[in-house]
Amino acid sequence: MARVEGVLFDIDGVLVTSWQAIEGAADAVRAVRESGCRCGFLTSTTSLTRELIAAKLTKLGIPAEADDIMTAAYLTAQHVRENHPDAQCWVLNHGDVFIDMDDVSWAAKKPDLIILGGAGPEFSHESLSRVAELMLAGVPAIAMHQGLTWATSSGLKLDVGAYIPGLEAAGNSRITVIGKPSPGAFETSARMLGIAPKHTLMIGDDLNNDVLASQRAGMRGVLVRTGKFHQPVLDASKDKPHHVVDSVADLPDLLRSI
Repeated sequence: MARVEGVLFDIDGVLVTSWQAIEGAADAVRAVRESGCRCGFLTSTTSLTRELIAAKLTKLGIPAEADDIMTAAYLTAQHVRENHPDAQCWVLNHGDVFIDMDDVSWAAKKPDLIILGGAGPEFSHESLSRVAELMLAGVPAIAMHQGLTWATSSGLKLDVGAYIPGLEAAGNSRITVIGKPSPGAFETSARMLGIAPKHTLMIGDDLNNDVLASQRAGMRGVLVRTGKFHQPVLDASKDKPHHVVDSVADLPDLLRSI
């Protein structure tokens, strides 16, 4: 395999759980930086801006700048600018990410585009029914990411990916996914790092959306046994990660061995 010049870290379940640092995470990120690798953070988090994420990571001793962080909302804003520049958008999302989407036009009453973000109380029966109704009327829908769940200190929570198939069936149209596991999310992140995908390593706790998706985009994938990791999911998968480690704390040793 090609040499590793840069590392993309997933955040939830890899570096933190409910914004408590996973043991060894800060030391691991510092060690990777000190080895000469460029570091970025590719996250499906839709409840915080890039600035706030960087501040939270820094407070935990994990070195990060806002420009290092590629959120699903940030990637979605880029997609809207390039593909729907004049669209009036309705966003269904848990959390305030509007700062990272400040050049997107909003119109909840008569939208030209539906944007599905992270799931939460906003994903009510009434709201989801309206999404389906608008889709049936021809309004296109995009999703910031397709994550099924995320890990918290109180257990797994359902995310937007759990709703997408039902909405596509009820709305009789496809929903375009912008963030993970879309290949474009990994390609854009590698480009922001200034490194070709083949020289980039992605480390995540989600076998399908983080690791196997990054491998399909030409990256080297590392699965951690923290966060949402479940051994039966790995055992049942036909496709396997390039590497599996107990936690992100093992990443520096892995990099030295490959």
